[in-house]
Amino acid sequence: MTRKSMHIAIASGKGGTGKTTLAVNLAVHAARSGHPTVLADCDVEEPNAHLFMPGEPVMTLTHSLPVPAVDKAKCLGDSCRKCVEECRFKALTWMKGVMAFSELCHGCGLCMMICPSGAITETTRPVGTVEIRTPQLPVPAGASAGAAALTLVSGRMRISEAMAPPLIREVKQQAHAVSAGTPNGLTFWDSPPGTSCPMISTVENADYSVLVTEPTPFGLHDLRLAVETLHTLGRPFGVVINRDGMGDGRVREYLDRHRIPLLGTVPHSPQAAQAVSSGRLLIDAVDGMTGCFDRLLHTVLRHAHNAAQHGQEKTA
Repeated sequence: MTRKSMHIAIASGKGGTGKTTLAVNLAVHAARSGHPTVLADCDVEEPNAHLFMPGEPVMTLTHSLPVPAVDKAKCLGDSCRKCVEECRFKALTWMKGVMAFSELCHGCGLCMMICPSGAITETTRPVGTVEIRTPQLPVPAGASAGAAALTLVSGRMRISEAMAPPLIREVKQQAHAVSAGTPNGLTFWDSPPGTSCPMISTVENADYSVLVTEPTPFGLHDLRLAVETLHTLGRPFGVVINRDGMGDGRVREYLDRHRIPLLGTVPHSPQAAQAVSSGRLLIDAVDGMTGCFDRLLHTVLRHAHNAAQHGQEKTA
């Protein structure tokens, strides 16, 4: 049965839980299973999915934001100050004249709209680049050669840039352009760690989110924050425990107590740690991991389709 493309966000409340490891292995296994797949690395401050998917970019785009340029000859000066007073991001200030701090500008265009003298026009500044790759991964022995297309879209912020969300939205837009209209297609959004604006910008429109945690007190603490964030956003999600077998059982107790779906586990092993540290895929380097990620992919998709169906029923 043909299904619409699904967008799955992979997120975690803190770094180092294995979020990217889960995202790249799920994406590659999905492609090998016949799903046209796009992996969008939304961690634009520190992208690293490409380390597991060797290959040079086939396309590199510079992403820019609109920012104001002030014509001091046209500016009405101290008698006006409307742009300074109305800019809620404090990107414009008055210091013996209007000064623009483009790093703080969100590109809303309000200052240009309200300037009575037409002294403010639009210019642009680059915030980073977006790279598109088509990784050519080896086909494992015994596997079918009929793998579907796999595309990696990643962003890289310009040094000194402060705001990640505009570039994250561009990464998602480019990923959407690649996957648009593809039946049974899957797009994985690998979120930045944490629960602040970059994470929210990544998960806000996902059909389903997978929260990755580890069975430790630190993992539980940050899982709680991520759960609260997704509850606030009203988005469906489940949890994967990475490095299962280490730590204690408090994460499982928390999930049971709050009736949060445990989608699967990835077992802890020295072989897995060695594979990740050397940039290898778990499904290629560790015995049993292909089956593990196959079960995990089916469970995630089942929950995602159920969540989508439930959402349609609620809005019907």
